[in-house]
Amino acid sequence: MLHLTEERRRLLRDRLEFYRNHLHEYILPFWLKNGIDREYGGYFTCFNNYGDELVSTDKYVWSQGRMLWLLGELAQREGPASEYRALARSGYEFLKKNCRLSNGHCTFILTREGVPKEPLPGEGYEISTYADCFAVLGFARFAELETDQEAADLALEIFDSIVARIERREFRTDPEPLPPGYRAHGIPMILLNTSHQLVKALRALGHPEAGRVAGRRALFAREIIEDFIGPDGLIRELIRDSGRDDQNLLGRYVNPGHTLEGMWFLMHYALELAGRERRQLLDLICRVMEVTYRLGWDEEYGGLFHFVDADGGQPRGDLGELAGDPLAKKVVEGWADKLWWVHSETVYATLLAYCLTGREGMFELYQQVHDYTFATFPHPDPSIGEWIQIRDRTGQPMDKVVGLPVKDPFHIIRALLLIVELLEELEQ
Repeated sequence: MLHLTEERRRLLRDRLEFYRNHLHEYILPFWLKNGIDREYGGYFTCFNNYGDELVSTDKYVWSQGRMLWLLGELAQREGPASEYRALARSGYEFLKKNCRLSNGHCTFILTREGVPKEPLPGEGYEISTYADCFAVLGFARFAELETDQEAADLALEIFDSIVARIERREFRTDPEPLPPGYRAHGIPMILLNTSHQLVKALRALGHPEAGRVAGRRALFAREIIEDFIGPDGLIRELIRDSGRDDQNLLGRYVNPGHTLEGMWFLMHYALELAGRERRQLLDLICRVMEVTYRLGWDEEYGGLFHFVDADGGQPRGDLGELAGDPLAKKVVEGWADKLWWVHSETVYATLLAYCLTGREGMFELYQQVHDYTFATFPHPDPSIGEWIQIRDRTGQPMDKVVGLPVKDPFHIIRALLLIVELLEELEQ
């Protein structure tokens, strides 16, 4: 049990009200007004960084699944009469009808009407298995919300196809394909969170496959712990099949946001462990978080860098045969950018680590990243709301696409929902 001084309790009580207000008065109004396609179903997410222009009505399955998860979570919190329930069903029906190809895999993009679309002619439709992961996340959340067997079976079927692709080394990661000979931390990381939600849904329905999926989730956790966390406490985002001793830039770079987000996935997993096993895992998680945060923090301008070298600062190292690789280009050109998702995830991760361990060092990191995040990212025009998601090193807005040409509410709303839930539990 976390013991709080009255001063600390008062601060967190004030923060709870702040986060609730920010969510319900600043973020959600933007999406309820602009993000719902009431004609065809599904959601609009292709806004410019400033939020004042819808630049495309295309529907990325990646973002559709994430929006479905968010609306399911909001509906669960508000109860049966919630308006979010109907909005979640709209997204569920749209995705169920349109997102899967003849082989059962998910397309990457749909038109507004729900027709699969190639990102570039000749590339194919299923260019990223991450899209399948987010479809599973959304379907599983809807299954839990509605106790819907069909949605649970659909989520499980796609999940099993993802696992089969991993085993065949056919897990695609476009628009930055995985370089040959490398393994990506992002794969077990996303599937740790995806399987966590799927297990919750299957357990809620009394599904016979819940235990099997829970076993697979434990394997994803073990892969992160044993294969990707190095002796120095750092997670290098890519490791070679042949080992960690890699001086290529892509084998040296660290993604602080991915690491810190992944650590709260591991903390959620740790909560299902007991005794010494839980304590040891939480100790490891806190060590990884402290080392990564210190390495990634910009001492000059504040905030966390998008990418850093394993020894700190700008990523470096030989590129050799990977000189033209799309991921290498992204790391080299965007390393100093400050991104919304990195910071919203870190606010939750550091606060959760403090609440689970009582470590004052974690509270200090939480305070620092909270202050920077809410001073930097919220849109200065309250009539628009939401956040300006991509900023340069100094914190100035950028017209830039990072990953997908979408303005996706997932990280902000998820972090705020989880923080509010955590602080409400602390209040009780």
